[in-house]
Amino acid sequence: MSSFVAPPPRSIATPCVQVCIVDGPSGLCLGCYRTLQEIGGWSRLTDEQRAEIMAQLPAREGKIDPAKLGR
Repeated sequence: MSSFVAPPPRSIATPCVQVCIVDGPSGLCLGCYRTLQEIGGWSRLTDEQRAEIMAQLPAREGKIDPAKLGR
């Protein structure tokens, strides 16, 4: 009789930096620049969807008032 051992769940790459404050005007998290919808659904996204969002994050920083980011 063979015993099947399920592989461990895959890790989900996340840009989260444990700074969970959402900027009202932009709707983006001040820590990771994702929307609440993206944050809430992150575990259900495919690797391709996560990669697409990750690629957009650097440009999103410019949508937030630099003073709110301590700059």
